[in-house]
Amino acid sequence: MKTRRLLAAASLMATALLVAACGGGSGDASGPVTLTFQSLSDQPAAIAQTQKIVGAWNTAHPEVQVKIVQAGWDSVYDKLITQFNAGTAPDIVHYEAAGIEPFAEDDYLADLTPYLSQAKRADFQKGVLDSVTFGGKVVAFPTEVQSYVVFANKKLLQQAGVAVPTGKTMTWDQLRQISKATTKGSTYGLGWGLSSPTAAFVALAPGFGGKYFQGTGDQANLTVGEGETALPKLVDEMAYQDHSILPVTLTQSGSKALAPFYAGQTAMTVQGSYQAANIAKDAPKGFDWVVLPPLAGPAGPAQAASPQTLSVNKDSAHVKEAAEFIDYFTNTDNLAAMNEADALIPPTNSARQALATKLAGKTGWDQILSSGQYITSAPYLFASKYPQWKDTIATPAYQQFLAQKIDANGLTTQLQNGWKSVTTN
Repeated sequence: MKTRRLLAAASLMATALLVAACGGGSGDASGPVTLTFQSLSDQPAAIAQTQKIVGAWNTAHPEVQVKIVQAGWDSVYDKLITQFNAGTAPDIVHYEAAGIEPFAEDDYLADLTPYLSQAKRADFQKGVLDSVTFGGKVVAFPTEVQSYVVFANKKLLQQAGVAVPTGKTMTWDQLRQISKATTKGSTYGLGWGLSSPTAAFVALAPGFGGKYFQGTGDQANLTVGEGETALPKLVDEMAYQDHSILPVTLTQSGSKALAPFYAGQTAMTVQGSYQAANIAKDAPKGFDWVVLPPLAGPAGPAQAASPQTLSVNKDSAHVKEAAEFIDYFTNTDNLAAMNEADALIPPTNSARQALATKLAGKTGWDQILSSGQYITSAPYLFASKYPQWKDTIATPAYQQFLAQKIDANGLTTQLQNGWKSVTTN
């Protein structure tokens, strides 16, 4: 029996009428099957690449045609709730692992396990595939992943007498030392946009042995211990003991923190790996930048991640055909091309290697793609109340901690008590 929760459906039902054309593949004995593919890609290069992949499929499969329905990331969760409850959801659903758990739990998504070959299963990074496996069922194929990496102004490192790290990984202690060494006068060693810090802290916690969550669904439990608080404490020490983090960046978005990086106010910045494309495009002429090796904590260089995903509407009249298209979309060549267009990391070993070969020597890409091999499972993806806890509890608590309005004990208390409050209401 499908539970099919009705969250927000009533207030959004009017929207459903506007998106009705998205729902349900068509086709009969006299014509081809038509599948609707709701794509959230919003970068021009990614939109063009999506159109290219779909066009190639349509040419090779006249009996199964895919129609792109261009959407966007804004309010997509509420939109999908409306579409699924109204029976107007597309055949092929583009989203992310962090958002599909409720739809998987409510039985809206088809089980794609029968359509996942052993070869492709082995090709996917295990931790990434784990993030789309619920109750033993693969409910999506991952398409793109981001990691957190350190971008550095090579000139400022050299002026400070710091050799650019070249190892396979770089420790957080090394980052701290470089940040202190490059903090001189009005220049700070590091800028880190942490206005919304929860995603970064949760993603990077595995390097310190942190997990945050155990269990799944509404039964998930939160633990906040040394592994979970190690990185926030490190940021606090760098900001207020070393004075090596530009203070204003702690209240900025990642994108805003790029401005002082371009201006030479910060020698380094921690960013989502996708920012490589923006830096290459927007940095001042002659700006000599590099990406430093993947960050490693005491437990290694592991990072949790929420990949972008493609799922199939379980109520589609053509689940098999939709699954076959997703399998095609995620072949090696298509994933390599798609991730190059979006400046992200392919979730399969073969596509990552293909992209590494193509982009060898191009600034930043060697280290970014290398970081992709360390993506691990993300326990927070399986906690139903995580999005609510993240927005209403964790982010405000981390912001208070970074502003030194509460200490580490206060942070732990707020995070744990806040989890209890959102899971008991």
